[in-house]
Amino acid sequence: MNIVIVESPAKAKTINKYLGSDYKVYASYGHVRDLPSKDGSVDPENDFDMNWLVDTDSKKRLNEIAAELKNADKLILATDPDREGEAISWHVLEVLNAKRGLMKGKQVERVVFNAITKKSILEAMKHPREIDTPLVEAYLARRALDYLVGFSLSPILWRKLPGARSAGRVQSVSLRLICEREAEIERFIREEYWTIDGKQQSNNGTEFTTKLWAIDNDRLEKFSITTETAAKAIETTLQNSDLKVTNIKATPARRRPQAPFTTSTMQQEASSKLGFGAARTMRVAQKLYEGFNINGETTGLITYMRTDGVTMTQEAIVEARSVIKSLGDKYLPPKQRFYAVKAKNAQEAHEAIRPTLLARHPREVRAILDDDHYRLYNLIWCRALGSQMEDALFERTAATLETKGIDGKLYEFRATGSVMIFDGFLNLYQSSFDDKSQDEDARRLPKLNEGETVKTVEILPIQHFTEPPARFSEASLIRKMEELGIGRPSTYTSTMSTLRDRDYVRLEKNRLIPEDKGRLVTAFLENFFSKYVQYDFTANLEEDLDKISAGNADWKEILRQFWTPFNELIQETKGLRITAVLDALNEALGPLVFPEREDGTPPRSCTKCDDGLLSLKVGRYGAFIGCSNYPDCNFTRQLGQGNDEAAGDEPKVLGIDPETKLEISLRRGRFGPYVQLGEAVEKEKPKRSTIPKDVDPANVDLDLAIGLLQLPRTIGMHPEDGLVVKAGLGRFGPYILHNKVFASLTKGEDVLSVGLNRALTLLAEKRAKQRAQSIPIKILGEHPKLGGEVGIYNGRYGPYVKFEKVNATIGKATDPESITMKMALELIKAKEAKTKKKAPAKKKAAPKKKAATKKKTTAKKKTTAKKKPAAKKSAEA
Repeated sequence: MNIVIVESPAKAKTINKYLGSDYKVYASYGHVRDLPSKDGSVDPENDFDMNWLVDTDSKKRLNEIAAELKNADKLILATDPDREGEAISWHVLEVLNAKRGLMKGKQVERVVFNAITKKSILEAMKHPREIDTPLVEAYLARRALDYLVGFSLSPILWRKLPGARSAGRVQSVSLRLICEREAEIERFIREEYWTIDGKQQSNNGTEFTTKLWAIDNDRLEKFSITTETAAKAIETTLQNSDLKVTNIKATPARRRPQAPFTTSTMQQEASSKLGFGAARTMRVAQKLYEGFNINGETTGLITYMRTDGVTMTQEAIVEARSVIKSLGDKYLPPKQRFYAVKAKNAQEAHEAIRPTLLARHPREVRAILDDDHYRLYNLIWCRALGSQMEDALFERTAATLETKGIDGKLYEFRATGSVMIFDGFLNLYQSSFDDKSQDEDARRLPKLNEGETVKTVEILPIQHFTEPPARFSEASLIRKMEELGIGRPSTYTSTMSTLRDRDYVRLEKNRLIPEDKGRLVTAFLENFFSKYVQYDFTANLEEDLDKISAGNADWKEILRQFWTPFNELIQETKGLRITAVLDALNEALGPLVFPEREDGTPPRSCTKCDDGLLSLKVGRYGAFIGCSNYPDCNFTRQLGQGNDEAAGDEPKVLGIDPETKLEISLRRGRFGPYVQLGEAVEKEKPKRSTIPKDVDPANVDLDLAIGLLQLPRTIGMHPEDGLVVKAGLGRFGPYILHNKVFASLTKGEDVLSVGLNRALTLLAEKRAKQRAQSIPIKILGEHPKLGGEVGIYNGRYGPYVKFEKVNATIGKATDPESITMKMALELIKAKEAKTKKKAPAKKKAAPKKKAATKKKTTAKKKTTAKKKPAAKKSAEA
């Protein structure tokens, strides 16, 4: 018997069918060990010894594997073909080797395959190898570096910048890219410039467009015409001037296809063409890789999707050329095409992403794929096949036309056009770049002859303004990271997720915008850990890791070279006073936190008191702007909220409430703008209401404020039970409430005007969703010992196992359909054990004992107080 280890249960099930009865295939469910999130998991003082922890679920799975191995002859490690896959195989083998006598006399093999097809699996089994030690060492170095950076930097951030969550080797550099782009946008000053277009008509009556190119043989630059006056003067000069064709030049042009997809280029194109985010793309690609049921057999549709290689196997190229030939001989180039990676630090050992069978046309699998899977498969198929097709051919025509203006100057215009002669690969696939180029080339010139005079229909001065650089999308950030050599295909998506989860960036309209918290962290690291957020430093470290994986560097020596200076800087920074940190950040983030004022007063002067200086402050919930005269002056505002008079606590009176006759004012607190009715009376707080996030505080008037202060408001009665339906504003935004059921309003809906019909629709949708979650995905049966149904349900945070009052979460990497009763009982048992562990925390309070102790102390104090009343008076004072 041979035991085979793969990563996912879906893959295990498929491969088991391919290999037959002599093999048993088990899933590791991803990594089986990790470094615990505690001090000492990596010990630099002990030659970077790493203390790994096997989690409870993995321990059970490894014990099952160990039990089967006792009667087996061979262990075959068949995890993914990348660094992470190699590491998982190494971890599994390390744990099994530690079990006394288990592996004695057992043969161990490592096999890799790039596609989950019967042919690929069986071929891989014929070519086993040993675990790649340098690749594992590169993984160990990477993991140790990530731990040492994160575990050393993060506590400093927590102490110096409360509210900051974490820092990381790749994460922090990626965040810096986003923050620097935002700073570029803020510094950008728009500049005006003009261009002159001409609308001409040829002798056969066809209109075409020309552009003014030169005046008296001086070529126009971008800012040659910068005012409307200058543009209008040229328009007047040329208004009735016909143009003479002085030169026509036609040149052939060709456009070559692009390489098959890497992880990065697939994410970029899926974003541009399909509107997929990076995580969505990888989730869909993972399923295409793991496979679908085709003719009764599960088959992977694409090759492994985490790669930066652009090559295809010789077999795949031959197959592609055969498919292309069926489209027509004209589409098949005489020679095969070969590609090389341009990205820095790319690893080309792995094949590009391509269909496992290029002859499998997307329409053949349309019926078994949902929309997302079909669209991505079609994109991958077209790109892979197109990469081996013939070039697209064009004929580009450029015409030069001249005229004398009434000012006596020679004005030279240019007209360009393009005609596609042969579509080539564009018949099948156009990249985002090709789409733009096609738009530019779509203009076609009419037939013109040298010496011909064409009529001027109109001269068009066109105003332009320079545009700031665009914010990064996930796809464009990944492309930039790839260019700089930061991160790897397996880490791009997790890096994006981490930045959003930490509230360092937000995604709006598919663009990454840094939050104030993210900009503070970046400014802190740039000021105090500048070297470690430099792009070159991070890329060079990646190169060192590549040297380790190639067997050309010692991994522990690389760690020593990094750790010694880094640790010295950590120790220095620990002693920094928070005031020194804030002074540095005040300077670095000046334009963001202290923008220029319209009235010309100093940006950092307090608007509430006479002589206070505004500065960054840190509190329990993060950073904010406060006055140096605190507590005498309690001016505060959030970061990035502007620096005008209304920005502080100074209330802006909106008017008088007609019912209570109290003032209603607009105010700003540390957590944002709000409206308030009246003032605090003794210990009684006045009524307040938050302003909805999509409402500009500058647009809040008395009527809106009165409406907000009346929330929650009654919309009407529910027709089914007669209970009240209300609308209100909560912590997570506007909501509808009926009989303890909350339904959120969608973006753009007004909490003050939403009607009963819409409220009932939202409530019905919410209840339908709750009902759907209450319907089990799968009923596993009765609990074998206790009785009662055990089932799998879909919850708000993903699938879970339910038994009576116990809800046990199923890991994201696990397919709910693959859960057996045995696995479910283990999850339930683990959840119950975890709950029992938490129980003793309640006993810690011991209120009665503490109360008794306190009484004795008080009694003594009272006795003393009687003897020494003066001392008591002094203490009270």
